[in-house]
Amino acid sequence: MPDTPALQADTVTKRYGHVIALRGVSLRVAAGECLALVGESGSGKTTLLRAFNRMVEPEAGRVLVNGRDVAGEDPVALRRSIGYVQQEGGLLPHWSVRRNAALVPWLRRDDDALVRADHVLVLVGLDPATFADRRPRQLSGGQRQRVAIARALADRPSILLMDEPFGALDAITRAELHESFEALRAEIPTTTLLVTHDLREAARLADRIAVMRAGGIEQVAAPAELVEAPSSAYVAMLLHRAGLR
Repeated sequence: MPDTPALQADTVTKRYGHVIALRGVSLRVAAGECLALVGESGSGKTTLLRAFNRMVEPEAGRVLVNGRDVAGEDPVALRRSIGYVQQEGGLLPHWSVRRNAALVPWLRRDDDALVRADHVLVLVGLDPATFADRRPRQLSGGQRQRVAIARALADRPSILLMDEPFGALDAITRAELHESFEALRAEIPTTTLLVTHDLREAARLADRIAVMRAGGIEQVAAPAELVEAPSSAYVAMLLHRAGLR
């Protein structure tokens, strides 16, 4: 169905021992949308994100990707079909930049894996002639994150999960990667779930923002609506801290 959400969580609950990380969370992300999960540490952002590629298994509720319950999907095949970018990139240190970027198409036995890798390296601003044969240790932090994003997009997935992908970078590098990310969204119309603690970053990059608190969702709204009409004192406080109100 054309109106089926690309990502959907229905009353999802997850516990770590006595700690409740998610408290009956429900969320829908439309195909092609970028939705940012924002909140303080421990609010449940990363737990919710990782539920969509079965890196987290909830105790209750349903998690669906493109209308299919992930509980019935093979986790390896599911993860290969979804782009995933970690905060520190997670590159394989002894592989070249090109080989890192080609990882997913190579695992899927795509004969064009290296061609796909070079294409996405260009898209993230890394000339293959200069960077393809380097190792991750020969790159700056920003360049490593560009490779991580290229790797996540090399197989042109319909879903992209990004867990604080810009959080460890300096302000100038972050601004450059924000610009690259916006250009990539125009080139590759991927549904994106972005975890960030930075409301300003979320307001710039996302179509909608979901504010999380203590394992629940306080408000989901477009950036302008969130700023104009926060639904709670907590959301208003976060906006004030970010200098958005």
